[in-house]
Amino acid sequence: MSDVFFVGCGPGDPDLITIKAKKLIQKADIVVYSGSLIPPPILKLCKKGKLHNAAGLVREEIFEILYKNAKKEKLVVRLHDGDPSIYGAIKEQIDNLEEKGINSIVVPGVTAFLASAAALETQLTLPGITQTIILTRAESRTKVPKREKISELAKHKATMVFYLSVHLLPNIVKETLAGGFKKSTPVAVVYRASWKDQKIVKGTLEDIVKKIRDEKITKTAIVIVSNVIDSKTYEYSKLYDKDFSHGFRKSKTK
Repeated sequence: MSDVFFVGCGPGDPDLITIKAKKLIQKADIVVYSGSLIPPPILKLCKKGKLHNAAGLVREEIFEILYKNAKKEKLVVRLHDGDPSIYGAIKEQIDNLEEKGINSIVVPGVTAFLASAAALETQLTLPGITQTIILTRAESRTKVPKREKISELAKHKATMVFYLSVHLLPNIVKETLAGGFKKSTPVAVVYRASWKDQKIVKGTLEDIVKKIRDEKITKTAIVIVSNVIDSKTYEYSKLYDKDFSHGFRKSKTK
């Protein structure tokens, strides 16, 4: 039996795929991919393999494809958008394969929140503002523990990044305000980060809902709530400060 590879293909721009991921797709006999979230140019890398669109499949059908082909010593790739470890549902697949004696290998990819930060040309952590990033999603049909309610997480005033939640933006605004953020807190919504039709909408907690409604953005977007967005006041990093010494450099001043 061969291994099953859970591969992240990046956020959308085909050039952001890793070399390892590209090689695996090119050599694959079987590729089970995440529907329209995978850019066509990346699917075209699969020259000899058979493609299976997971969008129309249920859990058991996906597992059966992975299992039966790995058992036949095929090179099997389960292709995820972004990075497989973030809202990728890989744990259940890996555990089920392990029960059948099949090993899994995870190949990381560039995830959408990093592509969004690049599109915004900003850092998500800035000295003097926040040194913490919280990745989460708004509650809907998928519930979250009480301790992870947005209003609770917002109390940290850290950079908050929301996946799979732009359609619940009014709830995000309500809960972040309840957690202590001000109405003037900057918000950025990045639609299809790194794709050719990428769109960036900036606002504040006070006006972002209207702006997103006007743009008719309802899915495939990252929401970032943070004072790091277009910040004009922050502290310089100590790492490159002339008065800051470390293991590789002594202080430049006496």
